[in-house]
Amino acid sequence: MFEKLKIWQYEEYRKLQGTYPVISLSFAGVKDVTCGEAIASICDILRELYVHYSELLDSESLLEEEKHIFKQMMSEVTSDTAKRAVYYLCSYLYKHFGKKAIILLDEYDTPMQEAYVHGYWEKFTAFIRNFFNSTFKTNPYFERAVMTGITRVSKESIFSDPNNLEVVTTTSNKYATAFGFTEAEVFAAMEEQGIDDKKGVKFWYDGFVFGNVTDIYNPWSIINYLDKKNFTTYWANTSSNSLVGKLIRESGAKKKKLFEQLLEGESIDVPVDEQIVYNHLDTNEGAIWSLMLATGYLKVLAYQTGEQYTGNRKPIYKLTLINEEVRTMFYQMVSDWFNSVGDSYNDFILKSEL
Repeated sequence: MFEKLKIWQYEEYRKLQGTYPVISLSFAGVKDVTCGEAIASICDILRELYVHYSELLDSESLLEEEKHIFKQMMSEVTSDTAKRAVYYLCSYLYKHFGKKAIILLDEYDTPMQEAYVHGYWEKFTAFIRNFFNSTFKTNPYFERAVMTGITRVSKESIFSDPNNLEVVTTTSNKYATAFGFTEAEVFAAMEEQGIDDKKGVKFWYDGFVFGNVTDIYNPWSIINYLDKKNFTTYWANTSSNSLVGKLIRESGAKKKKLFEQLLEGESIDVPVDEQIVYNHLDTNEGAIWSLMLATGYLKVLAYQTGEQYTGNRKPIYKLTLINEEVRTMFYQMVSDWFNSVGDSYNDFILKSEL
């Protein structure tokens, strides 16, 4: 799988390949409208993990009692057993392989976005906090873990228990070139495909900035463009769209005007708190811009501390929309809002003008 890729050039990484048991799971598909459904979806993901490692049932390193628990997990994971499901699996893998597991959790906060949008945030976080505590805090059987999401975890209430967290955000320099394709990589792929419209690709898909590194491209958009050779919005209907849409629709006139400036291709100067958490979204002045920056819809043109700019303690960011793909996506989002109300809204406007 990796033989023709750049990572294969590094001998130290080749020696590591396949030497650790890996627990890989994603919460990207957990987009349920009720708390019970969301927990059930996570339980099913955890059950599939046990099915994937069913070979451990033949291991001589596991006790019969442990195999009994394993079989129960393969059959059904409940809201109670889910809290320690990964902990138990790590311990079984350690017994069998003699090495601690590596845990990969993608889009850990997608279900939390849905919980906030659909109004079951408090109930859901009680469950997920216990799950994360047993998985990452009291678990001696994992080597390391990598989690991805759009919410900075250091002040998030669900991570009040785990420690030793290293947080990497869009403004961090560490791993800056690892979150997307560099321009050199994109242009090389275009040449291989016989495509030479570099100006069009930059206009539509360039613009992501990580730390001090500019010209980073969204891999999903580029892969789809290379396949279909058509400029359009490939990065749409993502897990964060509903949350951003909710915040824009429910915001006041001032924020709507700022959003209109963004749609017109202009920049805005706003306070940003990278450590914003979900239960602050309704009250934090810069919550929507912080979220859009973390999600990848906005990029930073300039940065000044609050004291330098307005006397505010929060830093002030000069922000603009990433690229044409994001602009088109938001134009469509706003158009859909107005189309959904149709004539009733237009009649209201006309009567108001009269």
